[in-house]
Amino acid sequence: MKAHRLYVGTVGEGVFLSTDHGRSFRRAAEGMFVECDVRALAVAPDRPATLYLGSEEGVWVSHDGAESWQCLLPLAGQAVWSLHLAGARLLAGVCPARLLCSDDAGRSWHEAAAQLAQDCPRIKHTRVTAIVHDPEQPEHCWAGVEIDGVHHSSDGGRTWRPLGDGLSSRDIHALAVVGGPGPRLLAATNNDLNCSEDGGRTWQPAGIDQVLPWKYTRALTQLPGRREVLLLGGGDRPPGWEGAVARSEDGGRSWRRVRMPRANSTLWAFAVHAADEALVYAASVSGQLYRSEDGGQAWQKLDVEFGEVRALAWAPVGRMRCDQSTPLMANAGGGGAESGS
Repeated sequence: MKAHRLYVGTVGEGVFLSTDHGRSFRRAAEGMFVECDVRALAVAPDRPATLYLGSEEGVWVSHDGAESWQCLLPLAGQAVWSLHLAGARLLAGVCPARLLCSDDAGRSWHEAAAQLAQDCPRIKHTRVTAIVHDPEQPEHCWAGVEIDGVHHSSDGGRTWRPLGDGLSSRDIHALAVVGGPGPRLLAATNNDLNCSEDGGRTWQPAGIDQVLPWKYTRALTQLPGRREVLLLGGGDRPPGWEGAVARSEDGGRSWRRVRMPRANSTLWAFAVHAADEALVYAASVSGQLYRSEDGGQAWQKLDVEFGEVRALAWAPVGRMRCDQSTPLMANAGGGGAESGS
């Protein structure tokens, strides 16, 4: 295994860093509130030492591998639930639901034009849990809102419109763009994985409970350079008492459950990087960490456990350049209330 840095975003304990493949961790919050709620992490594709973080205090950046932090976007009374990088464009999804856009890697920001529902029973406020773009058409982006369905932008995130006929639920937890003429999209929800062949205009449930014991799906990611290979994290409920991972090698058309130790709750987050497509980390929402060295086919549990984990990322040590059009960090945050969220 090559040298790398593993980042863990927790609720109430800030961000932690491991430089020994997850054997030990130390808190890495110099410059920001040490006990913040970290719900989003994203590594800059061409700068492994640059890491973006979303918390209840806004959007932050570190240029030295989480050794120190600077605030890019203060957001009093609002929390960042998702971050997405596409070249120099940085998109932030907020709770109550808003979409904020930067075209210069976070130095300046503007609010996107989007009509997003703000209030929701049981979870109080809606939140933008997922943002993705199509690497073949970078101006096309999709955002998932908990609980307000899927929204689409054709201008790089500046303006958005709702879509999504046929979704089994408007409670969106994660999104993936598989590709193809449609393009083909996947959406993890509270009551099934959903598939679209036409860019998100229409959807069909996948029947994931034929593979996993439950319909509740949460985390979704693709292996870098192999968009047709996907990993799906699920569980019995939020936060739940059990979780598992399913893997697809055909763009989400078929799935199989993979071998892993029994998780103590729903699998909530994955971390991948183009530096090593076979190395994948996963986290359960109730604090357990797992590592796979074969692209998510088999997993081992790490010894260290946290209270609540909502975000993961890893990056190689040293300089590395790779395709900026490839989204390297898939993260979804979401409601822990047992309300179907």
